[in-house]
Amino acid sequence: MRNSALSLAPDARLTPAAIGRAATLALYDELSLSPKPGLVTLIDCGSHDDMDAHTFMRSLFSLRRYFVQIAEAGSGVADFAVLEQHGIAAEARMLAATGGVNTHRGAIFMLGLLCAAAGAALQEQGGALRAAALREALRRHWGEALARRSQRPSALPGGMAAQRHGLRSASEEAALAFPVLFETALPALNDALARGLSPRLARVDTLFHIIAVLDDSNLAHRGGLAGLREAQRAAQDYLDRGGIARPEGLPEAQAIADDFVRRRLSPGGAADTLAAACWIRRVCTGP
Repeated sequence: MRNSALSLAPDARLTPAAIGRAATLALYDELSLSPKPGLVTLIDCGSHDDMDAHTFMRSLFSLRRYFVQIAEAGSGVADFAVLEQHGIAAEARMLAATGGVNTHRGAIFMLGLLCAAAGAALQEQGGALRAAALREALRRHWGEALARRSQRPSALPGGMAAQRHGLRSASEEAALAFPVLFETALPALNDALARGLSPRLARVDTLFHIIAVLDDSNLAHRGGLAGLREAQRAAQDYLDRGGIARPEGLPEAQAIADDFVRRRLSPGGAADTLAAACWIRRVCTGP
């Protein structure tokens, strides 16, 4: 499962510190990728007027300690309320670092939970970590709390858009132990790398797989239900034509990215899911 560009150093021990470092690196895997439909890259702002790569880097550096802390909390199987408090504090640091801009709220939630689950799984079984064990630890220790959380009304734009349009929210996705991550994104990334695609092209292809199936509340917030469905169709049509593994695959991906920018669409939930898949590649030794 390992790939040199998407893995820890060969001699790295999987400790809470290593789990946290891998999360920071995975967020950079996502940020540094291009083309990405509507999303911030190192060279453009996508569909955003209030953030750029510098904003994301400030945010990323503010979160480094958080991912280690929540992995440590997970290794002690802390109550969900403790994990929430770590996330709330991390969000405050992010907003302070970015001047109030939300760059990584979704990643704080998603990657934070995954880091906690990794800490718990390692504490229980030791040695190498496998993706299935990671998902099972999340379900076993915090699944009920996440299910209760998913029933709360949301005051955030994405959550309200999900409620308005009857979509599966980020909280509901977490309560189900992230099915799009484990059943779509990670298999797509593993398959692309196994086919010999470079890490960059594999990540682009994986991102389109995620956009095609995820109820991305960021897309619904910006473009309504019609915007979400059109984005999903564009991604699926791209994959049906063969995806990135064609001579025209990369320019077609760029054309779709340009179209998302024209329509002000930004699949932030898909970006978080891609980062999470890159993180799993870094910390897990197999499915």
